[in-house]
Amino acid sequence: MNARLTWFKSSYSDSQGGECLEVALDWCESTPRAIHIRDSKLGPQSPTFTATAPAWNAFLAHARTA
Repeated sequence: MNARLTWFKSSYSDSQGGECLEVALDWCESTPRAIHIRDSKLGPQSPTFTATAPAWNAFLAHARTA
């Protein structure tokens, strides 16, 4: 995993540190080509999941309507 990624949490995340995901964008010419997701409770030691930008956008679209 690229240690230079900048990870961030949603403003909707639990302030107590539970049930949070962190996301990092792999930028290329102002367009994310990959989105990296990890569990915030484990921080840098967390396993990560990487999705393409279209797959991540499809997931978010579905999550917003669920």
